[in-house]
Amino acid sequence: MQAKALSNRQLVRAALVVIGGFLASGVLGLVRTALFSTTFGASDALDAFYAAQRIPETLFVLVAGGALGSSFIPVFSRALTADTGRAWRLASAVMTCAALVAAGIALFAALFAPQIVPALLVPDAAPAMQTLTTQLTQIMLVTVVIYSVSGLLMGILNTQGLFALPALAGSAKNIGEIFGALVVARAIAGAASDPASWSLETASAATFGLAYGAVIGACLHLAVQIPGLARLLRTNKAAHLQILPDPRVPGVRDVLTLMLPRMFGLAITQINFWINVVLTSGMIAGSRTALTTAWTLMFFALGVIGQSVGTALFPTLAALTANGDMDGFRRRLNTALRGVVALAIPATLVMIVLGEWGIGLLFGTIFGGGAWDATSTAATAWALSFFAVGVVGHALLEILARAFYALSDTRTPVAVGAAAMIANIVLSLILIRFIGDPDSLTRGTFAGLALANSLTTLVEAGVLWGLLWRRLNRTPNPATQ
Repeated sequence: MQAKALSNRQLVRAALVVIGGFLASGVLGLVRTALFSTTFGASDALDAFYAAQRIPETLFVLVAGGALGSSFIPVFSRALTADTGRAWRLASAVMTCAALVAAGIALFAALFAPQIVPALLVPDAAPAMQTLTTQLTQIMLVTVVIYSVSGLLMGILNTQGLFALPALAGSAKNIGEIFGALVVARAIAGAASDPASWSLETASAATFGLAYGAVIGACLHLAVQIPGLARLLRTNKAAHLQILPDPRVPGVRDVLTLMLPRMFGLAITQINFWINVVLTSGMIAGSRTALTTAWTLMFFALGVIGQSVGTALFPTLAALTANGDMDGFRRRLNTALRGVVALAIPATLVMIVLGEWGIGLLFGTIFGGGAWDATSTAATAWALSFFAVGVVGHALLEILARAFYALSDTRTPVAVGAAAMIANIVLSLILIRFIGDPDSLTRGTFAGLALANSLTTLVEAGVLWGLLWRRLNRTPNPATQ
């Protein structure tokens, strides 16, 4: 049984399915962000919650999510081509070991969070906010274990050409988080109270509802994919998942070999996020919320433009590589790159020109404002205009990085990403001194962090594009020889 490589027409259909999922998830993500914002405003309490997401998200990305998934799919595709039964034994071993490792690391992080969080994440925050950030972090570490299973299920289903349920997983996650904001947080604070009148103490207590919502969202992210897995196991007699804590299963070492460089590459991205958290901890209150909200809005466009195409494209590129069809690899890649650039440029202009109006419409008119005021809107639009500069680079990276992973090359994106990280840190430290006013939220210095991210991302995408095309143009096509 060969791994499934989709034709251009099938790839477009798959991309449309994934785009639909990303649109649904993105819209719900906007609703979630709007509820967070209108409930808490640009405040210390919401700043603490966004900081608390950092450690769980980092562990998920490095141990249980992006690094593992992007390394698993090419190896799983090759195993399917050779022996279906062996491929599913590999999936069982990787999933079991990932869950066990994720649980161990999450437990360690929870135990030592009181030392890690104040020292590394929010060193300049008030003691009460340091304590709140620590407690929220400990709750959300549960999600790391859940996503270790759910993330691999997405890879398995996508490799089998099943995109709909994995595409809906993000929506399910957002629904859980919306429930946390709309129901749990308000229940903790008092259902009859008006968020706009909450004291800092009340708002701080209510943020625990957001943390519990994150756990609920992780559970739903996993649950929505179970029917797809059940269908796959029912229709394919060779498909079988079991608890198999054996790292000696053939293929597990190959996954780890590919995973380590990818893990370092994602660590580089996470370091950039950590730097943003640390630098905003000394800025005017609400700076981290404005920056994070702007990133979320930009990421909505990026999900539709780049991530959806990259998600649909990756299993096909991996299958084409496994089958030795490099001409097909080049054609699929070229079509995808042209498509995302054609979408990214107009999106950039819309975010820059209509950013403040759109944010005001979403948070102020549609969701009624609440604790979110005109100052919060202006601050978020200010950051979004600088993030928008890098949309083309971010969209290209979603495709280019996956192309390297499909070629079983996780080292090149890591090396380029490491240089980009260093450049981003240096630029961040420079630009926050020259862009914005440290005493103003509407024109805060956090915009320098957004611009540094955009500039380095554009350069990173350009370098990866050049390296990839040089490699592909000198690579023969075994399928035609």
